[in-house]
Amino acid sequence: MKLDYYDGTERHVDIVDEEIPYPDGRLIVSRTDTMGLMTHCNQSFIDMSGYTEEELIGKNHYLLRHPDMPAAAFKNLWDTIQQGNKWEGYVKNLRKDGCYYWVHATVIPNIRNNEVVGYTSVRRKPSRNKINEMIPLYIKMLQEEQ
Repeated sequence: MKLDYYDGTERHVDIVDEEIPYPDGRLIVSRTDTMGLMTHCNQSFIDMSGYTEEELIGKNHYLLRHPDMPAAAFKNLWDTIQQGNKWEGYVKNLRKDGCYYWVHATVIPNIRNNEVVGYTSVRRKPSRNKINEMIPLYIKMLQEEQ
């Protein structure tokens, strides 16, 4: 499948319809600059994404965007954090191997001298009920985007 990104880049991936369960008791943490380029990722992030640290650092966070995720969800995220506010939501992420995993994400701006200098995202295990609520909503949003 060909994935197109908002910055004009594209890549081809094999999508595998297999969910990798989010492990209990783990937090996925990453930091990005203001453009979404990853500057830090913890071991849980590396383990769940299937990428190495070297493959992640310096890459745009959209590397993990699953095609089932509507663009409007990410527009809301960016609009919120660029205003200096915290964003929370449920995200279906794409692993390097084409499988996927769901997260409950919290993204906060990193502010220095009253200026946003980057973002920190902390992901935790989502409830299955919330995932089941989000699936039809995201399907509807994707249909509206086409």
